[in-house]
Amino acid sequence: MSATLQRLEQAESAELATTIRNAGVSGAGGAGFPTYAKWDRIEEVDHLLVNHQESEPNYYIDKWLGRERADELATLFDALLDRAFETIVVGAKAKHRDEWMREFEAATDATVYHPEGLPMDPGEESGVVFAYTDDQYEYGMESVLLRMVADVVVGQDLPMDHGWIVQNTETLYDVLRAFRDGQPTTHKYVHVGGNAPRHRFLEVPVGTPAASVLEAAGRTLSDLDDEVLTDGGPGWCFEIENSDEFGVTKRTNCVLVLDADTAEENTLGNEGRINVVRATEWDGDHETEPTETLRPERVRVPLITNPAFEGVVAPSDPIVSTGDSVSTGEMIATPSSEGISNPQHASIDGEVTAVTDRYVEITRGEDAEATRAQAWDADQPTYWTWCLECGEYVTMTDAAGQTDPTEYVCENCR
Repeated sequence: MSATLQRLEQAESAELATTIRNAGVSGAGGAGFPTYAKWDRIEEVDHLLVNHQESEPNYYIDKWLGRERADELATLFDALLDRAFETIVVGAKAKHRDEWMREFEAATDATVYHPEGLPMDPGEESGVVFAYTDDQYEYGMESVLLRMVADVVVGQDLPMDHGWIVQNTETLYDVLRAFRDGQPTTHKYVHVGGNAPRHRFLEVPVGTPAASVLEAAGRTLSDLDDEVLTDGGPGWCFEIENSDEFGVTKRTNCVLVLDADTAEENTLGNEGRINVVRATEWDGDHETEPTETLRPERVRVPLITNPAFEGVVAPSDPIVSTGDSVSTGEMIATPSSEGISNPQHASIDGEVTAVTDRYVEITRGEDAEATRAQAWDADQPTYWTWCLECGEYVTMTDAAGQTDPTEYVCENCR
């Protein structure tokens, strides 16, 4: 019941969504919605829109992935075009083309649309299309980008209702790793900036504390004076109410330190969104590629990526207890049986030191040196998978000779 990149063309729709779900992929920006929920409807869509806008002035994650991982993403695009989509449209800003996009265009053999040629008619195209827009911050919103690129107005609908799936580039890279490597989402690319000596571009385990990312940028929680810590970029961020409890989520693209007065003056309405794009100078010496992978001593892996969606999205159900030893990539929480829900995975090796209804805390062990690649070895002793008969997530420790996790039948269903 899992889909690999090699057999994507023959995979059933349910296999695609289940593979993405089993890897715990969530939107790597914006709402952080469980990605499989979009791919559940893949038979209803013909087009994939890759949101490559990266409108925040200090963001480079998607641009860097597009340039440095162009060949890998092109392989995913080829497989998806064979299996699922008539067109894959990459929506990027024209100003980024020369510095960031040429390798991506070449790797995908893309047709190119310039701003004056938009909107395009997707029915007249096939394969990969690069649709370059003018430099407008709002084009980073998926509904606006879809309208600009393809003249599709979704209104109160979802893009899938109009034949489109929309994903940002980092999310698609996580999808690629799920199909190609069977690898779950355990790490996140994150910028750190604002009132900090250095702007950083980091790779961090999911659940990394705010103190760790701040320290990497030359600040500490204790020295925040008349300042607030926010989760998100300059145009769309929210104050972190309890920074001691904060852990990087799968949707955290940036952690900013802002003057409290500036944040308050630029908070929009009752939603709490802070927009300081024009209130602060964002030029400067930015790291434009990941320069460090953090190894925090502890992480708090959230059981729901975006609590604002609780009720529609259900928190995961922990399957570990305090004192358990876990390895990076090991499933530590299964999807809830109620509503849309993802599993969660250990993002560091260590010991479970707390389990709450909001997170699982893991403290790094002295001998915990396994890397992500090692953690997903075929010899990993505990493999969490889903039962072919009932669909429940179960452990294969009672496998009774069954070795293929894609054909596993649990003890209750045998």
